[in-house]
Amino acid sequence: MSAKDLSLIYVWDAYCGWCYGFSKIIRTVHENHREIPLKVISGGLFVGNRIQPIQQYPHIPEANKRISQLTGVEFGEAYDGLLQEGTFVMDSDAAAVGFAALRSLSPERAVYLASAMQHAFYHEGRSLSDPSTYQEIAWNQGLDGNEMLHRLDDPAIHAEARADYIKAGQLGAKSFPTLLVQTESEIIQLGIGSATLHGIEKQLTEVMARIESY
Repeated sequence: MSAKDLSLIYVWDAYCGWCYGFSKIIRTVHENHREIPLKVISGGLFVGNRIQPIQQYPHIPEANKRISQLTGVEFGEAYDGLLQEGTFVMDSDAAAVGFAALRSLSPERAVYLASAMQHAFYHEGRSLSDPSTYQEIAWNQGLDGNEMLHRLDDPAIHAEARADYIKAGQLGAKSFPTLLVQTESEIIQLGIGSATLHGIEKQLTEVMARIESY
């Protein structure tokens, strides 16, 4: 058994600040290990009765300060304006559909499309419920923005988003971000929350060494 028999699974949510902080780490892990397939799936954070105006989550500003301190990410002025105004509604269902549509256009670039969504929200203050946000991301990523709009209305894409939630639940991903490595016989959690790149690389190296010794 070799590293080629592994796969990485990243469970995230577009409206999760810790996922935003983790974005550079997951991209670097992917770039360091191109030989290991990476699947990116939406977990669903602000769903059901949690789809509320951002002012209903008063812990977010302090959490963002900690995220910045630990990861170095910056939150844009437009996003800070949303926090201060307070009425913006975070709807992870809409974001999961948008991500599924983007992913369907370029599956191999899913982790970069996820980062583009995070930039749109956390820097530009763009709504991830607005189709124009995804059209612009698509164009900026060299994809067909008009096809993107079409896919947002495709029932198959909505089904994919729901399937992501189901898969995340089956994997036991109860908080985001969660990074897992799947072998032929087990699923191992590598990183969650504020895990460091060094820590994740160390764990992954240990897993790879173990399976190569089989």
